[in-house]
Amino acid sequence: MRRLLIAFLVPLFLFAAPPAADPQKAGMDPQRLAQIAERMKEFEARGQLAGSVTLLQRHGALAHFEATGWADIEAKKPMQRDTIFQIMSMTKPITGVAIMMLADEGKLRVTDPVEMHLPEFRGQMMIAAREGDKLILQKPPRPITIRDLMTHTSGMISVPPESTGPLMIKMDMPLDRAVAIYAQQPLDFAPGTKWQYSNPGIATLGRIVEVLSGMKYEEFLAKRIFEPLGMVDSSTVLPESKHARLAALYTVKGGRMVKEGPEALAGDAMKFRKGAVYSGPEFSVYTTAADLAKFYQMMLDKGVCNGQRLLSAAAVETMTSLQTGDLRAGWTLGGGYALTWEVTKDPIGTLTGLSLGSFHHGGAFSTFGYIDPKRDLIGVYMTQWSSPGGNIPRETFTEIGAASIVQ
Repeated sequence: MRRLLIAFLVPLFLFAAPPAADPQKAGMDPQRLAQIAERMKEFEARGQLAGSVTLLQRHGALAHFEATGWADIEAKKPMQRDTIFQIMSMTKPITGVAIMMLADEGKLRVTDPVEMHLPEFRGQMMIAAREGDKLILQKPPRPITIRDLMTHTSGMISVPPESTGPLMIKMDMPLDRAVAIYAQQPLDFAPGTKWQYSNPGIATLGRIVEVLSGMKYEEFLAKRIFEPLGMVDSSTVLPESKHARLAALYTVKGGRMVKEGPEALAGDAMKFRKGAVYSGPEFSVYTTAADLAKFYQMMLDKGVCNGQRLLSAAAVETMTSLQTGDLRAGWTLGGGYALTWEVTKDPIGTLTGLSLGSFHHGGAFSTFGYIDPKRDLIGVYMTQWSSPGGNIPRETFTEIGAASIVQ
């Protein structure tokens, strides 16, 4: 009888609803926070969003957690707080944490040449000049390092080469084989001299995780990150039992909102990546707003979550410190790059509601998450929208969040 009771209680614990929002405990104004959902509904009414889930947490207390609109318009399925999203490039900092965990264990140094761990990178060349369709190659001044990959300053190509086919859509090639092909591509510039967002570079980090841990990338995430943090709805493969909770992906075609089809990144969202074999360290994670909040709180608390240390405080500090100096780097206003995180480094970046020193990352389908240490605040903005102009609702969310702080 006792075993049956335990078996019954464990699922209740794992899938328990998050605590009720307590804006007062978080030192935030509930009336102003209520404007977030109202503004999201306005964007949805104008056809700029199908639906969204927004979450703010301050001083470790949940201040705001709302779902609005539709997870699937055609099916009349409302967005729920536990709706699952494809967070795409928000996967990258998770991969970065995996690397820093191995650094904490002494299995690598961030300054290590990539070829030390992946011999296929030995002898990698660099493009010195282009003469029509002809490339003039030369040996780079130095080999690329793990730090170069984590800051997008390696010179590696931005997207997989044509020889891999539409890999980021079909996901039909194993990670080890794909990275071996990436290693054969010449660098676009000397390592460390420029910033160029590189999906193959982050995929290479995932392969390093596999080689040094002896685990598949997706297994490492599950056992070393998701399980310890209680991220029960996070994975790189969505179980069939959770298919009904996945948000549909929308775009605008012919002036109206329609579902994205098989040409989208990772393919048709409603096909659930059936048959995929590519681990996708740069874009593969499925998760919820509540799960991401656990990951972000761990980062805000310098590597600790629920009394369990995942990363050293030193690793968190290194990961979130500006690494790119005066290089033009990042996607957001006033941003630069740390190690797989973008950092708000210039005052102009504070116009979107983020403090200097905030670190954050977005995804191709307009999802966004940030950690603001100065305000002891984390924010998660979730939607599935692949059309241009998706930043306006997101920045509305971050700006109201900042404006809601009262103490």
